[in-house]
Amino acid sequence: MLFPHTTSPQGRRTFLATATATAASALAADNLFGSPLFSGIIDTHTHFYDPSRAEGVPWPSKEDAGLYRSVLPDEFVKLTEHLGVQGTVVVEASPWVEDNQWLIDLADTNTSIVGVVGNLPVGTVEFGALLERFSAHRIYRGVRINGDAIARGLDSELFVSDLLRFVEYELTVDVNHGAMPLVAINRLAARIPDLHVVIDHMGGTRMVGRDPNKDWVEQIRLVARHKNVFMKVSALGESATSGFENAPTDAAYYKPWLDIVWDAFGEDRVMFGSNWPVSNRAGSYKNILSIVNDFVAAEHPQARQQFFHDNSLAAYRWIDRSPT
Repeated sequence: MLFPHTTSPQGRRTFLATATATAASALAADNLFGSPLFSGIIDTHTHFYDPSRAEGVPWPSKEDAGLYRSVLPDEFVKLTEHLGVQGTVVVEASPWVEDNQWLIDLADTNTSIVGVVGNLPVGTVEFGALLERFSAHRIYRGVRINGDAIARGLDSELFVSDLLRFVEYELTVDVNHGAMPLVAINRLAARIPDLHVVIDHMGGTRMVGRDPNKDWVEQIRLVARHKNVFMKVSALGESATSGFENAPTDAAYYKPWLDIVWDAFGEDRVMFGSNWPVSNRAGSYKNILSIVNDFVAAEHPQARQQFFHDNSLAAYRWIDRSPT
C-alpha cells in the first residue's frame, strides 16, 4: 500500500497505525498462500447490487439463485481484507441509468470503492449530458461498452464523438466481450490513440484444453501494439469451466494463456480483477487470487506492484482512499 508523506505527530501516528495494520493483514494472508501476497491489491472488477431495493435490479435475474441476493461492499471487505486487498473498481452491469448514481452514492460511504465504471448509452443524443453529470463525481472513472456495440458504433460519427468525450474527461472505456471484441478494440485504439481502453476478462477467451485459441493469440498480439490498451486478468475461473463447477486451482493450468498476455502487453499494462461475485460460480475468491499471485510470484516477481496496483492506477486514475 502506498502512503502519503506526512510530518505532523498525528499524521505519523496514523501512518504507523495503518502500516502496522497493513503488515498484519499481509502476514495473515501470507499464511494462506504458497507465495507472499502484495498488500496493496486493487481488484479492478467487482459488481455490487441490491435486489431488495424497491425498484429491484435488472441483473442478475431471480432465476439465478447463486447471484440473486444483496452484494454490497461490507461483504467484499470482510472477504478480502485479510488477503491484502486495498480496494476495488466496481463495474456497473445494470443498463438502468440511475444505477450509475446508485454506485456513486454507495462509494460515498464505502472507501473500499476506489473507482466506478458505469453503464451508459454511448452513441445516443442523451449520452453527453449523462457523462457530464456522472463524471462530475471524481469516483466515476469510465464506462463499460460491449465489444459488439463498439464494432457497430465505430461507423457512426455520433458514437465516435461520444468516445472522444472520454479523452476530454480523462475517463476510461472498459470493453466487455462480444463475438469479436479484440477486432473491435484494435479499430477503436487506432481510431482514438489517446483513449484509455481496458479489455475485460482477457478478451473473452475460453481456457479449456491445453493450447490457447490461435485466433485469440493473433488478435491479442495485434491489439497489444496499441500502448493505450490495458488487459484485465479477470474471470479466470469462469473461462476455464462452464461457469457452474470448480475451476482448476493450479496456476500452471492457466500459464499458457497468461504467458501470451504478459508477453504481448508487458509488465506495465496487465492488471488483476476477480469478477466477484460471479467468480463464485467457479471457485472461491481465495482460489482466484492464489492462481494469479502464484503465477506472478514465479514468472514476474519484479512486477507484482504493477500488476496488483500501479497499472490499474495508470489505466483508471482511481482515487487512493487509504487512511492518511
